[in-house]
Amino acid sequence: MKKFVIVTDSCSDLSKEMREQFDVDYIPMHMMVEGKEYFADLDFNEIGYKDFFKILRDGTRITTAQITAYEFSQKFEEYIANGNDVLYISCSSALSASIKASYVARDELLNKYPDAKIVCVDSLNACFGLGNIVCTASVMRSEGKSIEEVSAWLEENKLRFHQECTVESLTYLKRAGRVSAAKAFFGGLLNKKPIIISDAVGQNHAVETVKGRRASMERIAERMFESYEDAPYQRVVICDADDDNAADELQATIEAKFGDKKLEIVRGKIGPIIGASAGPGTIAVYFFGKEVTVNKE
Repeated sequence: MKKFVIVTDSCSDLSKEMREQFDVDYIPMHMMVEGKEYFADLDFNEIGYKDFFKILRDGTRITTAQITAYEFSQKFEEYIANGNDVLYISCSSALSASIKASYVARDELLNKYPDAKIVCVDSLNACFGLGNIVCTASVMRSEGKSIEEVSAWLEENKLRFHQECTVESLTYLKRAGRVSAAKAFFGGLLNKKPIIISDAVGQNHAVETVKGRRASMERIAERMFESYEDAPYQRVVICDADDDNAADELQATIEAKFGDKKLEIVRGKIGPIIGASAGPGTIAVYFFGKEVTVNKE
């Protein structure tokens, strides 16, 4: 069976250690900071992690841009020319048009390399929802499954990868166009906090609001408990955007909710693309569970 590589993008938020552990690569997206373009580097080499979120807190808007078809072609061909097939797992098509650019690159390269396989999967997820899907694909590959078997499983199960998230302020989501102005205004009233999921069409969706940060963590834990399922590919990730204390509190709240059931929890950091859209202070948990049906046709 021909070897295949797994490639994702900046929205996966996988650290260097995670990428090495699961043997995956990524293509960086782009961002504009005070008129200068940078790669959306998951290792924060150009702009440090703390500096990045300080820029946002100081009121500077950071805009983001998708991967180009040319950049996809360069990365894909790097592997195909060496005899590998490619499985690309993208950020949700509801949040980024990068998946469309990957199709262009795929079709052009398959004309040049007719014996190669390039499979592009729209994850309908972002952040560690996407990251968890990528890691699951890696585990399946290590089990000896083919690129066709892995991609078919992902297509069938991608709506079982959950996001339960809340933000410190809706200012950033509103500014990035990720939530309506009406919801942003409502969320700011009386210390209301939204509970944001990734819905069945891959869009960030505020399913409810609660009053206060503490209540939002408790509700996230409750919602996770309701949807969580024991599964061979279960992976629980708690992540934050420069707010370790909030992530600690969310983890403690989740562990208390699950009681004697011991969860293996991985901690992660929200990267530049998601961080620019959701803002500092965002906290979330990602896990495998019942199928997401919110907004499913």
